[in-house]
Amino acid sequence: MQKSEKIFIAGHGGMVGSALTRALESRGFANLLKRDRSQLDLGDVAAVTRFFAKEKPEVVIFAAARVGGIKANNDHPVEFLLENLSVQNNVIAAAHENGARKLLFLGSSCIYPKLARQPIPESALLTGPLEPTNEAYAIAKIAGVRLCQAFSREYGANFISAMPTNLYGPNDNFDLQTSHVLAALLRKAYEAKKSGARELVVWGSGTPHREFLHVDDCASACLYLLEKYDSPEIINVGCGEDISIRELAELICDVVGFEGELSWDKTKPDGTPRKLLDVSKLRALGWTPTIPLRDGIARTYDWFLKNVAK
Repeated sequence: MQKSEKIFIAGHGGMVGSALTRALESRGFANLLKRDRSQLDLGDVAAVTRFFAKEKPEVVIFAAARVGGIKANNDHPVEFLLENLSVQNNVIAAAHENGARKLLFLGSSCIYPKLARQPIPESALLTGPLEPTNEAYAIAKIAGVRLCQAFSREYGANFISAMPTNLYGPNDNFDLQTSHVLAALLRKAYEAKKSGARELVVWGSGTPHREFLHVDDCASACLYLLEKYDSPEIINVGCGEDISIRELAELICDVVGFEGELSWDKTKPDGTPRKLLDVSKLRALGWTPTIPLRDGIARTYDWFLKNVAK
């Protein structure tokens, strides 16, 4: 990419979007188009059309989405499906109509079947039933992938799609009603320590395994793909290692300094038993992550204390 190119990050204020913004600015990219929701409603097709027609971004990174953990997905499947479909359709279509040179669509590892073989290769897409607790979100993301591939096949558009694993880091959502597991556990451990609680209750059995990637590593991978990858075929973004939820909870408690006991609420859903991405395709391109999980959690906790806990 050229430093002078106009780059639009859809969702620049979110966890992933803000990490991408930091990464681009640190590399000297100064022509970034930033619009928050009050300035541009991505769900408003007319507003999106006007914006693209006026600004003509040359590179588009789609990092906007309604996201949430198991509870949020379970409680609001209609909103997760409709809002995500609307926003991504508007941006992808407008990017093509206004001559964007390249578009990166960010999906999610939840697009893969619940019982996909591990680690999950890109070829597992649409080979089995999805995890029911986040099916609506997954279907929207799959539709976004297929739309990018359709623009590539029909019009030759250089629209690529990356599937990140579970992400965490600065600007994560720490609301216990809508957050993902790592952020939720970090907040719970902080509150348990602060209150002097003897016990921290964690959803599920603790046995499922998940892979976690710091959002700054994800941003680094995205910029690498914008430079090095031009295939419409999806590509996984992860670290290639997973950890059980029990081990994650213990690690977070250690970082936070909570010395009480963990207990497990097995009436709550576990979700997918294991979700580890096969990242051999990305590794073959030459990219690897640099932030170990414990260091990443410590950085995230420091950000949480300065920006959320206060």
